[in-house]
Amino acid sequence: MYYRNISDLNQIILKSLSILPRDFDLIVGIPRSGMLPANLLALYLNKPYTDLSSFINGHIYKAGARGQFYNIKDFKKILIVDDSVASGSAIKKCKESLKDIGDNFTLSFCAIYVIPGKENLVDYHFEVVPLPRYFQWNVLNHYFLEKSCFDIDGVLCVDPTEDLNDDGPKYIDFVLNAAPLFIPEVKIGTIVTSRLEKYRKETETWLANNNVKYNDLVMLDLPNKEARQKANNHAAHKAKTYASSGYVLFVESSLSQAIEINRITKKPVLCTENFEMIFNSESVIYNLKSGKYFPYLRNLALKVRNKIRNR
Repeated sequence: MYYRNISDLNQIILKSLSILPRDFDLIVGIPRSGMLPANLLALYLNKPYTDLSSFINGHIYKAGARGQFYNIKDFKKILIVDDSVASGSAIKKCKESLKDIGDNFTLSFCAIYVIPGKENLVDYHFEVVPLPRYFQWNVLNHYFLEKSCFDIDGVLCVDPTEDLNDDGPKYIDFVLNAAPLFIPEVKIGTIVTSRLEKYRKETETWLANNNVKYNDLVMLDLPNKEARQKANNHAAHKAKTYASSGYVLFVESSLSQAIEINRITKKPVLCTENFEMIFNSESVIYNLKSGKYFPYLRNLALKVRNKIRNR
């Protein structure tokens, strides 16, 4: 599995920006995934930008305003941008939609990521990334989520505050009314949470109210909050389900738990705390310690490493 987050996208654009000529008049993004890299390119090249449909209909984002008509004579050289090329069907569809106006412009096509062998489908590309590959901006709506496990608190909804986590009326109200975070549009394979089994009814109510589609819900079968804290096996509980055959990804909010789940299962874990993909827990700990990721996580990395070594 190959994974790129928004930081990776920004860095590869900055690293390879020089491959693009500076005489483009307009940057056009292919919705929806192409809009993010198109916006970044427009900012760094100091060029106006718009989306594909607006371009075809004669509109442009200009000076902070949306939907202004522009004089078609003002733009000649156009860069059409998408985030990636795999089969090439999207870029071919785009070219087809532009065939009636293409003679009026010099059109060039750009994709940030392409798979090997598809480089010739665009005029410019920034990185060759093989399949299977996933991006932060669409991973939570990918069809393969039905083969994935999800945590709830910190992923599907916000984490409860210490005051709300009373294992009583306040917590029940939180479970029923928690603010949603990352709600996939596709079905999740299994939701695995450290919430107690006695809150299943309230949890299922919240999931239904927030249109979360899933196959199974695995909760922690312990009597109360004190027993859960004493057991302190959140990551192990989640890893037990994830280790089952067929699952390809776990989406977890806590970095320390993500590292531990990966250590136990040797499977990738997407951490929503920083949207890093954890492929190798020992490697992550080393990188965090060295400051490659985020300096503020160094102490956490050392604690997790020591916890693992002391087992």
